[in-house]
Amino acid sequence: MHVKKGDSVIVLTGKDKGKSGKIERAFPRTNKVLVEGVNIKKVHEKKTKKEGKGQIIERAYPIDASNVKIKV
Repeated sequence: MHVKKGDSVIVLTGKDKGKSGKIERAFPRTNKVLVEGVNIKKVHEKKTKKEGKGQIIERAYPIDASNVKIKV
């Protein structure tokens, strides 16, 4: 893999093309990286107790490492 945790990268393809961010985590076996502020999806969370409420949270998902390049 050509990138590692902590590198600043730019997204080359996809819906977040042109966005930049820092790599929070790398997954070498699947060749994916988790970039902060990129590939954000809304996830519905069930309530946990009778009194608790369900909510919609935003979560970042990994993208393929070939779709990013190191920011110079």
